[in-house]
Amino acid sequence: MNTATQQTLVILDYGSQYTQLITRASRELGVYSIILPFRSSVDEIMSHEPLGIVLSGGPNSVYEMDAPSFDPQLLEQKVPILGICYGMQLLARTLGGVVEASNTREYGNAKLTAESASTLLDTKADGSTVWMSHGDYVSKVPDGFAITAKSGGIICAMENPGQKLFGLQFHPEVAHSKEGKNILRSFFDLCGFRGDWSAESILDSQIAYIRKTVGDSNVICALSGGVDSSVAATLVDRAIGNQQTCIFVDTGLLRQDEYEQVLAAYKEIGLNVRPVRAADTFYKKLAGVTDPEQKRKIIGNEFINVFDAEAKKTPNTKFLVQGTLYPDVIESVSVNGPSVTIKSHHNVGGLPEKMKLKLIEPLRELFKDEVRQLGSALGLPDAIVQRQPFPGPGLAIRIIGEVTPEAIDVLRRADAIVRHEIDNHAIRPDVWQFFAVLLPIKSVGVMGDGRTYEQVAAIRCVGSTDGMTADWSRLPHDLLATMSSRIIGEVRGINRVVYDITSKPPGTIEWE
Repeated sequence: MNTATQQTLVILDYGSQYTQLITRASRELGVYSIILPFRSSVDEIMSHEPLGIVLSGGPNSVYEMDAPSFDPQLLEQKVPILGICYGMQLLARTLGGVVEASNTREYGNAKLTAESASTLLDTKADGSTVWMSHGDYVSKVPDGFAITAKSGGIICAMENPGQKLFGLQFHPEVAHSKEGKNILRSFFDLCGFRGDWSAESILDSQIAYIRKTVGDSNVICALSGGVDSSVAATLVDRAIGNQQTCIFVDTGLLRQDEYEQVLAAYKEIGLNVRPVRAADTFYKKLAGVTDPEQKRKIIGNEFINVFDAEAKKTPNTKFLVQGTLYPDVIESVSVNGPSVTIKSHHNVGGLPEKMKLKLIEPLRELFKDEVRQLGSALGLPDAIVQRQPFPGPGLAIRIIGEVTPEAIDVLRRADAIVRHEIDNHAIRPDVWQFFAVLLPIKSVGVMGDGRTYEQVAAIRCVGSTDGMTADWSRLPHDLLATMSSRIIGEVRGINRVVYDITSKPPGTIEWE
C-alpha cells in the first residue's frame, strides 16, 4: 500500500502481544506503519525508506542464547529508533548497557517519575500512569544516554537525542499509559512525520495496483455480506469494473434472512453478484466434526472448491479477491517474528496450500475501523459500512460441537432475538459485536408443570474499535432479562441463557 510519497514507520516485531497496538496508535496519529519480522535484513528494512523505527516488546530475555536481536548496522542508518520494553533492553545491551533480571515481574500500572530533561517526554508525563509488563530491566544505560524517567527504582526511559535513540521500559501504545499517545507523537515529530496518513489515502495506489496486477484477466470475489468483503469488492469494482464477478455463497451458516437481505443490498450498490446455494454440501462436510480448527479449515477448503467451480464458468479467471484484514493475518499465521498463532481464519490459515487462483487482498494491512473509513470514502451506505462483524465460517463457530441443520436452526432463531432486542434498545453505537452461542451442554429446567432437559445459549456482546482487544458490554439488566425470556419462551430446545463477561484478552471475541 506504500507509495513514493508515503512516509513510513517500520515496527520490528519481537513477539509482543502489544505490537499490533503500536500500529494502531501510529495510524490514529496519522502515521502509516508496517510490521516486519525482527529477522529482517537492514536492506529489507531500509527498502521501505522509514523515517523512524520501533523495536517492539517481546517475551524473551536479551541475555538468553539465540535471543531475538537486530543487525547492529541498523544503527548506522541514522534513522531515529524507539525501543519499547524488550526493545529498550535490546537497544541498551547492544550499545554497551547492562540488563538484569528482576526478582519480581512488574506487570500493570506504575507511576512515572521524571529524572532529567527529555526531548521525548513532556512535563505532563511526570507523575503519569504507565503500563509495565517486564521481568528484566536496564540497570545501566549505555554511554551517551541520559536517564529521563524512573518507576520506583527501575529505569523506565532513556535517550540519546544526538543519535536520536530512545528507550521506554513501559508500553506507550497501551491505553493504560495515560500520556502514551503524546509520547509517541513526540517521537513521530522528531522523525519528521507529517501525520497526514488516512485509510482513504490508499485508494489511488490500490486501484493502480489492482489494475496492473489483473491486466486483462477476470477475477472473482468472495462476498460474505460483511463490511470487509463488501469494501474489497467495491474497491476492485472501482478498479476493473465488470472484470470482477462477486460470488455470494449460501453456506447454510448465515444468520436469519441474511441471504435475501445481502443480495438486495448488493443489487442497490450495483455489484456484479452471482449467488450460489451450497448449504447441503457444507453440512455434509461438517458432519461429525467438533474441533474448531478443523471446522475452519473445512469451511475454507469448501469455499475454495465453490470459487474454483464458479471461476470455470467465467473464462480467463485467474484471481480471487478476499476481504482479509490485518487482525485476520495476525491471529491466523505467525508471520511477524515469533508472534503466537491464536486461530486460523477461514480466509487465511484455513486456505489450502495449493490454490488454482491467485489472491488479491486489498485490505490486508488495514484494521476494521480503517476499512469502515474506506467504505465511507467509496460511498457505501451505512447499512453496510456499520454492519457488525460476522465471521467467514458463520454460525458454525458459534455452535460449540457438531454443526447440524437442527443446531443451526436453533442458534439462528436465538441469535435473531439477540440482534433484534439490541438494535431496538438504542445502544447499538456503543457495542462492537453481539450474538448468541449454542453450548454443547444441557441443563434441567421447569416449563409449565414439566421438567425439561435442554441446551444452554450464551449471549456475547463486546465493545471494541478494531477487534484486537475488546471488553464485554455492560448491558442493562432489563435488556438481558428480555432477551433471556424471549429465547427460552420462543426457541424450542433452549431452557437456559447465560451472559459472557470475558474480555479479549484473555478470551477471544468468538468462542471458537
